[in-house]
Amino acid sequence: MTNMLRNKNKDLEVRKREKEDIKTEIYALSQSISMSAHKARRVLDQIRGRSYQETLMILELMPYRACYPIFKVIYSAAANAKHNMGLNEEYLVIIKATVDEGTTVKKLKPRARGRSYTIKRPTCHITIVLKDISLYEESVVENSIGVLLGTIQGHHSLWFAQPKNYSKGLQEDQKIRECIKNYVQKNMRISSGVEGIARIEIQKRIDLIQIIIHMGFPKLLVEGKPRRIEELQMNVQKELNYVNRKLNITITRITKPYGHPNILAEFIAGQLRNRVSFRKAIKKAIELTEQADTKGIQVQIAGRIDGKEIARVEWIREGRVPLQTIRAKIDYCSYRVRTIYGVLGIKIWIFVDEE
Repeated sequence: MTNMLRNKNKDLEVRKREKEDIKTEIYALSQSISMSAHKARRVLDQIRGRSYQETLMILELMPYRACYPIFKVIYSAAANAKHNMGLNEEYLVIIKATVDEGTTVKKLKPRARGRSYTIKRPTCHITIVLKDISLYEESVVENSIGVLLGTIQGHHSLWFAQPKNYSKGLQEDQKIRECIKNYVQKNMRISSGVEGIARIEIQKRIDLIQIIIHMGFPKLLVEGKPRRIEELQMNVQKELNYVNRKLNITITRITKPYGHPNILAEFIAGQLRNRVSFRKAIKKAIELTEQADTKGIQVQIAGRIDGKEIARVEWIREGRVPLQTIRAKIDYCSYRVRTIYGVLGIKIWIFVDEE
């Protein structure tokens, strides 16, 4: 039984990897090329498994006639990857290059006195498959914060508990964060729909719970009613029934709010709720991130985008986002937004700095 379960799990993992590979692969097909399959195969054997830029250099220097039609197919596939999927040409690799025999074109060569004869011209079909290696590697380490904890990134909750009380502490932290976010949503009426909460840090002691709210727009919560922080403390105490422990809430302002993924995800979510095109929303978010002096950003949206019947995944990357580098400080967040078409998932990676 255990061996059967292991085999089933392996089959499921293989299927998941195959589905992920389909998203990162770009196909290009050229049919009925006036050339024999043998001549085209002689060139394809030299470029299979090489990078896109190295392949172009090889095809320009090789003396064979088959290089030019193969060059056009590869160049077309790379152009589709860049314009349609937003991939970077530097990370494209040729993982598959095949040639199949096509139909044979027969022509009649005219000659005098009935000596005409047929000329047979073979054709072939060339298939090129490019793959983005960077996207495949980044899918392995999706939430980069978990990898960087203890080295560059710090924990958002600091407290100690016995093993039997550990789950209660986690549930308590979740209730605190949900209570604060619900209060901010009710009391902050913003046209853009951005709450401005980057993160909530919780520090627990024996008789004190310190909550630090990092906000991009703290004036929207404090202005008008200076006692809103006291009201927030009362709401949290009522929610969790704190009797013997004091609660202290402080608000810290973030200098560059749109450099944080949570605030940026709220901005994109507000645009999607207002039926703005997802590409316009992402490009506007990237412009706001560039003003915050970041080195790179990747935005991914999944679901029934723009109300299409079939769900899909769309993503755009600008700059560098090295998820495999431990010394790179990368902020990550996942956000769910409810629209009239259904639930959409937003994931954002921001490359802040490298230490």
